Amino acid sequence: MTLDNWPKHIQKYLFLLKDGFFQFPYLFNSPQIMLDSMLKLPITRHFPEKRLITFNTSLCKAKMYYREMDQGFWLLTFYLNMKENIMALSGYDKKQSSEYYLLTFSIFEYKFPLKDGSALNLLSTCWTISKPNTEISSYFYKQANGKFFSIAIHKDWAKKNLTSKKFKQRKTILNFLNGKRGSYTWLDISQKAHEVGAELSDLLEKENNSEADNIAIKKKSMKLVTEFFDNCFIDTRIEDNISLTNLDYLNVSRAEKIILQNLHLPFIGIEYIAKEVNMSTTKLKANFKAVFGFSMLQYHKEKNMMLAEQLVKKSDFSIQEIAVVAGYDSAGRFASSFKKRFGKLPSEARFQVI
Repeated sequence: MTLDNWPKHIQKYLFLLKDGFFQFPYLFNSPQIMLDSMLKLPITRHFPEKRLITFNTSLCKAKMYYREMDQGFWLLTFYLNMKENIMALSGYDKKQSSEYYLLTFSIFEYKFPLKDGSALNLLSTCWTISKPNTEISSYFYKQANGKFFSIAIHKDWAKKNLTSKKFKQRKTILNFLNGKRGSYTWLDISQKAHEVGAELSDLLEKENNSEADNIAIKKKSMKLVTEFFDNCFIDTRIEDNISLTNLDYLNVSRAEKIILQNLHLPFIGIEYIAKEVNMSTTKLKANFKAVFGFSMLQYHKEKNMMLAEQLVKKSDFSIQEIAVVAGYDSAGRFASSFKKRFGKLPSEARFQVI
């Protein structure tokens, strides 16, 4: 695949329906190649003075602000509104070099149905860091809204700027970045990042960014980088630096999709998921933990517990009802697990100001 034959590729694959998701392919050797590939899509509009790309189709609505804040240091901010299920799939131009890491902080809002027929907006937050030449497949669900702050970092910029004393684990970080391809995901590991993201959004959406605003955008983007590296050592994945094949990353992403689509049920089992993605259970277990830092069962439990925490704080569901949603057969067992995870009982968290 190259940028030259990208228009022909798009004619065949743009919004191709596969396994219930409409595909959205893009190239990512560099931020500039990504922009060029998106501008070749027949659905995009470009506003160069605002450094903004938009599109609005029957499947999804999106806008992307882009900023090169320093040579080799970009901010790509996406606002997505999903009208149907979409799978975004990155690719690479084989004729071009690929020397950019991509760090993404995403805040995804989705609707949870309530008893009266209305819906409650809940948040799903995660961080992903991907190395060059790593193909990423991301699944986005109908009626969900997402905000993504993606920071693209060139290898040379990383060597120059990630060696300062502000990064306590700088040697480990550089060793990780110098490793082979890889993509790794953490859940909500930094509360400060939410505030930084909101401030970035305010700055980007101003009609005319002043030079002071652009300096602030760069500082806050750097703050997201430091927030990630200050908090990502909660497990050993940075030190372990495990690299998988692109096919393995695709299968892990498919496994996560199966788990998320069945959160309302008891865990469906590793054997079933492995069969669905056509991989041995041993290999899938190891690969999933390398990417997410959890076993598949632990990931299922963690996502359900995070859902339960929001329902406790934001909904009028009874604790018993929330226990059922979280996959527990009794409110007592749910309360015990909730306290172990969050340090307080559901009844105590319910009255906590958020």
